[in-house]
Amino acid sequence: MKNLKSKIKKILNSYLLILNSSESGQSLVELLLTIGLAAIIIPALFSGVFTSRAGQAQEEQRVQAYSLAREGQEAARIVRDNDWASFAVNGTYHPVVSGTTWTLSSGQESIQGFTRQIVIANAYRDAQGKLSTNGTTLDPSVKLVATTVSWTSPLPSSVVLTSYFTRLKAQQYLQTTFGDFSGGTTGGTTITYTNGSPSDGQIQLGAGGQGDWCNPNKTPILTYDLTRQGIPTSISATYSASMVHTYTTSGFNASGYSLDSQYVSDPPSPTPPAVSSGPFYDLYKTYGIYAIGNYVYTTTNHPGTTIDVENVSGGTFTQAATYNAGGAGISVAVSGNTGYVTVGSTLYSFDTSNLSGTLSQKGSKALGGVGNKVVIVGNYAFVATSFVSANNPHGQLQILDVSNPSNMSIVSTVNVGNNLDGIDVFVNSSGSYAYLATAYASGKNDFYIIDTSNKSSPVVHGSYSTSGMNPLGVSAVSGNRAIIVGTGGQPYQVLNITNVDNPVYCMPQGFSLTGVTNVRAVSSLTEPDGEAYSYILTDNSSAEYQIIQGGPGGQFSVNGTFTSSTYATNSAAFNRFDTTSIVPSGTTLSFQVAIINKVSGSCPSSDSSYVYFGPSGTSSPTDVFPSSGGILPLVSNSGSGYANPGECLRYKAYFTSSDSILTPVLEDITFSYSP
Repeated sequence: MKNLKSKIKKILNSYLLILNSSESGQSLVELLLTIGLAAIIIPALFSGVFTSRAGQAQEEQRVQAYSLAREGQEAARIVRDNDWASFAVNGTYHPVVSGTTWTLSSGQESIQGFTRQIVIANAYRDAQGKLSTNGTTLDPSVKLVATTVSWTSPLPSSVVLTSYFTRLKAQQYLQTTFGDFSGGTTGGTTITYTNGSPSDGQIQLGAGGQGDWCNPNKTPILTYDLTRQGIPTSISATYSASMVHTYTTSGFNASGYSLDSQYVSDPPSPTPPAVSSGPFYDLYKTYGIYAIGNYVYTTTNHPGTTIDVENVSGGTFTQAATYNAGGAGISVAVSGNTGYVTVGSTLYSFDTSNLSGTLSQKGSKALGGVGNKVVIVGNYAFVATSFVSANNPHGQLQILDVSNPSNMSIVSTVNVGNNLDGIDVFVNSSGSYAYLATAYASGKNDFYIIDTSNKSSPVVHGSYSTSGMNPLGVSAVSGNRAIIVGTGGQPYQVLNITNVDNPVYCMPQGFSLTGVTNVRAVSSLTEPDGEAYSYILTDNSSAEYQIIQGGPGGQFSVNGTFTSSTYATNSAAFNRFDTTSIVPSGTTLSFQVAIINKVSGSCPSSDSSYVYFGPSGTSSPTDVFPSSGGILPLVSNSGSGYANPGECLRYKAYFTSSDSILTPVLEDITFSYSP
C-alpha cells in the first residue's frame, strides 16, 4: 500500500511542475496528456495490487489442494497394495484412516475447506497395446485413478492428479520336477528325468521303448554268441518283414564269417525280442558294411574287389556284384542309384542301378585325409577323415556336394582343433547336425557336435572327452542322446546332447557291461512300433553280439502335445510365462494357455471345460506362444471360454520334429501372476 501512495504522489508532483511552467500552451497539452495517462495507470495499479493479493491467497489454496490430492493418490495406492480385489471396484471414494492404514469410503468429502474425491475407473489399451484414454480394449489388471480437490475461495478452482494403478504383487507358479509334470496328460510325448535326477524333470517327444538310454540295465536285454570266434568289425541294422535284420563283418581275422546275419523278433512290448542266426557268407575278409533292402554292401581288401555286394533275399547270401576302385575299401554308403566308398584318401562313386556283374565307376574326389567313414544325406557326403599332420591339417570332417556323382566337389572342411584323426561320424536324417568321434588323447576332447545346416559354413558347438576310451563308433539315437563306443576306459558311453553347446555324460556312475572291455561297433534303430534299440559288437567271446534297449517309453512321433495339470488360486491376473527349453534345428515347441473361473468353488477336471488361447487372444491353432513364453492376454469376461483374471490355469505344449533323433525339450515353465 505504501508503494501505491508513493506512485500517486509522484504523479501529482508532475502536475504541479506542469502548472508552474512558463510556456502555458505547451503546459496545457502536457497536462492533458498526463491526466490521460494517470486515468489509465492509477486504476491498473489499484487492480494489480488487489489481484496480487488474491493470487497469493489462491496459490496458497492450490498448494494445500495438491497436498490433499497427493495424499488421496497415496491412500489409493496403499489400498491397492493391501487388496486388489477390494480396490478395483469402479466408483467415487474418499480416503479414511483405519488403524495404521488407509481405506476408501464411498462418496466425496469436505476437508479443510476443500472438496476431495477419488474416482476409480476402467483402463483401456489402444490397438498398439498402450494404455490410452482413447483405447477400446479393456485391461482388467489396470485401473485409472483420478483424485480431484476443489475449492471456491478466493476463486473457484480445482487440481486433478491422475495415475494408472496395476496389480503389483507378483507371485510365481513353477513346474520343473518329474512330479510337477507327472500330473499332466501326454499325447505323443513323454516325461523324463534330466540326467537321471527326479528333481529335474523334462517333457519331450516320446522316444520309443521302455528303457532309458541314460540309465540302461547293466545286463543288456539280450546277448548272443556269434558263430565261430572271429573278431567282429562292423554292424548294420535294418527293419523289414516285421523283424530286425542285423549284419556283421569280421575282417580283423580269418576266424569269423565274412558276413554273418541275425534275425531279431519284434514282439509287442513289454515282451523282449529274441534273436536267431540267419544266413552267412564267407568269401572275402570284409570291413565296412551298409545294408539296404535285399542287398548288403561290404568293403574288402581282396585284390580286384573294393566292394562286394551280396543279395540276402530268399534266406541265403549270394554274390550279386562287385566294384573295383583299385584298392582296399574302408567305408561304404549307398543313396539312390549310386554307391560311395572311401579308398585311402579318395572318395569314389559307382553305379548301383543294376546290381549284377562288375559295377562301373561314376567319379572320384581326393580328400584331405584317409576317409574312415562316409555318410550320405541328400545331396551331400559327410566324410570323417584322418587329420594328416599338424603341419598339413585338413580337418576331421569334409562335406562334399554329390548332387552330380560324376563331379563331386568339397564344399567345406571342419577342423575341430584337437589335431587328431576323425574316426566315425553320424549325421541326422535332415543333415542339420553331424556327430563326430575322433581318436583319443589325454587332455583333449574327442566327441564334437557340428551344426551342418549350412553345408558351406558348418559350426562346431559343444564337445566332450571320453576320458580314456579310444572311440571306434558313434551313433545319435532318439530323444537327443548320442552313444560312443570304443576300446579302453568305459567302452559304452551315452551323452545327453539336448544342449548342443554342452553334451554331458548321463549314465550312472560305475556303469559297465558285464564281461566287456571293448565295444567295436554300434548300430541303432527305432522300430515302426516305436521301440528303440542299439546293437553292439563286443570283445566278450561268448556274447559278442548284444542288444541294449533305449527309450524313454512311448512310441516316437513327429508331433505331440502335453497338457498340464490345473493350477487353482483365488482370482488373479496371470501376467506372463517364461520357459527353460531347448529347441534343436528342425523341431518346434509352442504353447497355448487356458484360464477360467471356478465352478461351484472348484476348478473343472475335464479338459473340455478349458479353451486354450494364444498371444493374440484367440483359440486359433495358429495363435500360439513361442518356445520362450510371452505375455498372457487379458480378457474381462469368460464369454469366450477364457477369463483373465481367473482362478484356474492350464497350459498346452505342442512339440514337432522333422527328425526321429531330435526332439524339443521343455525343462521348466514359470507363470507370473498378481492376486
